[in-house]
Amino acid sequence: MSEPTRIAAPGGVAAASQYSHVVMGTGRFVAIAGQLPLDEHGALVGEGDPAAQARQVFENLRRCLAAAGTTFDDVVKLTFFVTDMAHMPAIRTARAEHIPDDRLPAASAVQVAALVRPEFLMEIEAFAVVGA
Repeated sequence: MSEPTRIAAPGGVAAASQYSHVVMGTGRFVAIAGQLPLDEHGALVGEGDPAAQARQVFENLRRCLAAAGTTFDDVVKLTFFVTDMAHMPAIRTARAEHIPDDRLPAASAVQVAALVRPEFLMEIEAFAVVGA
């Protein structure tokens, strides 16, 4: 499996501490729909608790990646949809349990007015490229 190439800061672009600006890979593309803080039975995990919700969302992402025959090692892009940017530290902590700082994918964080249900504090989607 070929390792994705990460460019933390291309020439002329300010370095970012929480993501890589460019991630390139060749192979099979995997898109994981935005995951919510629901357990395997569809019950909310962590009502009002961004840390618990983030842990559950990353566990759901891990399971989805496994179903696609891959892991967080092949994730090239994450998009964080949050109802409050104050939830980002909890998301970064949960992400660090799965992705080390030297393998950060490209990422975007977007604050939204609402998600599909008011008790959801976040939704996270992932794109992966599984090596040829």
